[in-house]
Amino acid sequence: QVQLVESGGGLVQAGGSLRLSCTASGLAFLNYAMAWFRQAPGKEREFVAAIQWSGSSTTYADSVKGRFTISRDNAKNMVYLQMNNLKPEDTAVYLCAGGRDYSAVGRNLKTTYDYWGQGTQVTVSS
Repeated sequence: QVQLVESGGGLVQAGGSLRLSCTASGLAFLNYAMAWFRQAPGKEREFVAAIQWSGSSTTYADSVKGRFTISRDNAKNMVYLQMNNLKPEDTAVYLCAGGRDYSAVGRNLKTTYDYWGQGTQVTVSS
């Protein structure tokens, strides 16, 4: 049974930082690209960042580029999202996802990903 479990969310003031973690189990972690998506109330789930299986390639949504960093530790089956200079518009539930497609076409699409975590709430106050 595949499980993705996120942690690290919370309440932070604008300009602050948070580090999200996602622990994966039940899947061949090295075979999967991993990603972070977010969903705010009343909005569509949107792509945040993705990382290729080895960690050598990453991609980001324009809205977080330069502020967020995705990374992974394949020895621990974990993926991280370091979020700096947070803004109120970053407030959302952040979800970890795993999928096999890291193509330029597929990696930022929620339909690409086979497995999802339950999410962790990030709230940024102004």
